[in-house]
Amino acid sequence: MQDWLMTVINSYGYMGIAFLIAVENIFPPIPSEIILTFGGFLTTSTSMSLTGVVVAATIGSVFGAVVLYLIGASISKETLKKFINKRGHYLRLEVDDVDRAIGWFHKYGGWSVFVCRFIPLIRSLISIPAGLAQMQFWPFLLLTTTGTLIWNVVLVSLGAYVGESWQDIVIYMDRYSLIMYGLLAVVVIIGIGIYLKRRK
Repeated sequence: MQDWLMTVINSYGYMGIAFLIAVENIFPPIPSEIILTFGGFLTTSTSMSLTGVVVAATIGSVFGAVVLYLIGASISKETLKKFINKRGHYLRLEVDDVDRAIGWFHKYGGWSVFVCRFIPLIRSLISIPAGLAQMQFWPFLLLTTTGTLIWNVVLVSLGAYVGESWQDIVIYMDRYSLIMYGLLAVVVIIGIGIYLKRRK
C-alpha cells in the first residue's frame, strides 16, 4: 500500500494528497502518517511547498470528516433505538443508553471532536457520533479544521525536517498510535466500570 500511496502523490501532487487524505478519513485503515510525512519530504526535493501540502491535506481531511458527519446525521435517533430494541441485548445495550450517550456527547462532544483529531483511527470515526448527536455543523467544522490543521502541520513539517529519513517518523507514529490506543482502552474500561456501578 505504501508504494501505491507514494505513486499517487508523485503523479498528482497536491490533488493526490487531498484525495488520499479524504479517502483516509472515510476508510481509516489507510495511514495518514505516510501521506503527510512523505508529502513533507517532497517539499525538500520538488517544487511542492510546505503550505501547499498542508492546505491540500487539510482540505481532504475536512471533506472526509464532513462526509462521515453527514452519514451520522442521516441516522435518526429513533432508527438507532429500534435497532437496539431488537439487537441491543447482544451488546448488552438498552434503548435508554442512546439518550445517555447523546447527552454525554452534547456535554463533551465539542472537545472530543478536537482532541480525537490527534488519535489515529479515532480521528476519523469521531465524526459519525458528532453527526448522530446532531452537533451543530459550524462548531463541528471549526473544531475539526483546527485539530486537523495542527495534526497536518506537525507531520508535514516533521517529514520536511528529516527529509529522506521521513520513514523514521512513520515508525515513531506507529508507537504513538499504540500508546494512544492503550490510554484509550484504559479510559473506556474505567468508563464502563463507572457506568455499570451507577446502573447497579
